[in-house]
Amino acid sequence: MEPNELPLGMGMALAQDTVAMERFASLPEEEKRAVIDGAHAVRSKAEMQAYLQKTLSAQ
Repeated sequence: MEPNELPLGMGMALAQDTVAMERFASLPEEEKRAVIDGAHAVRSKAEMQAYLQKTLSAQ
């Protein structure tokens, strides 16, 4: 995965939540891709935070 593949809002949300960032970083590439693909449908900062919390806490 290239660093520029991460949606901007997702990168910003991960930068503000180190636990979520660490969980995301530990995922296999295929699971990272699935999280990123889902993030493309998110339309607000609050939605992104909720999406990452829900998605990464299930890991």
